[in-house]
Order: sequence, then structure tokens, then C-alpha cells
Amino acid sequence: MKLKYLLLTFAISWAALVGAQVNEHDHDSDQEHHHKREIGIANMAVYFSGEKTYAYGLHLHFVQQISESAFGLGLGYERIFDDHQHQTVGIVAAFRPIDRLTISASPGLAFESEVSAGRFALHLEAVYEFELGDYHIGPLFEVAYDPEDVHLSLGLHIGYGF
Repeated sequence: MKLKYLLLTFAISWAALVGAQVNEHDHDSDQEHHHKREIGIANMAVYFSGEKTYAYGLHLHFVQQISESAFGLGLGYERIFDDHQHQTVGIVAAFRPIDRLTISASPGLAFESEVSAGRFALHLEAVYEFELGDYHIGPLFEVAYDPEDVHLSLGLHIGYGF
């Protein structure tokens, strides 16, 4: 059953990327415009390396660009729908080294159903975006660490810039 959700996530991501490439206009002649703020959501297939299991994950974030730089700061939340009820909240530090590519690091606290106190967690994420007006969409890859396990995520990021 979990493999079904993983395949569905990949199929949706692939279809969205193909559609984004077809509708994308040429940015080479225009000066790039990036929004100061972003609200983003990501649907992800998550693999837990220690347990060797898959689950569905949802990630939400808000990032504010720092001045006119390639850096941003914000807040993030991740929920993995598994038996452990894994949830993480953290500070998001984003960096855009080149147009369309965003790399983020998010230290924070992870909570699970059987653990009442939060424990340190670190999420590292890379997103490649295709812009569609104020919206952008693209694949994401994430590696996350907490003392209990490491999980890898692959999914689809959708953001709204303003």
C-alpha cells in the first residue's frame, strides 16, 4: 500500500514538471525577479533508513528574503503520516546559489507520539523550481536527521511568492 503512495507522488511530480516546462517562458533576456516572501508546501514520499519503511510526508514553510541577497530566513513544519506521528518544527535558512535552485537547512525539534520532549533534528533540502507567475513548482530532495533515524524524502514543492 505504501508503495502505491510513493508511485502516486512520483507520477504527480512528473506530470507537474512536464506541464511546467511546456508553459515556461524564456527568462534569458529578462532580469530575474524573485519575491521577497514565499509560502510553500511539499508533498513527499519519505523513506526511513533505519526501519526501511515508506510513509507520506507534508512540509510547510514561510521564508522571508534577507534584503536583496540570495539568502532567506523563515519557519518550517513537517508532518510524516506514519505510526510514530513524526512532526518537526524548525527555523529555515534558505540559499539560492543560482536561479531556480534553492538549498535550505532547517535545524529544529522533532516530536513523535511516544516521545513527549522534542529532540534535535536537522533537515537539508534542495528544490529546483519552474516559475509560473507568482507560483513556482518543482522537485525536491530532502535528507533529515534526528537521533532516532535518518529519513530521505523525494517529492513536489509548490510555492507562492509575494
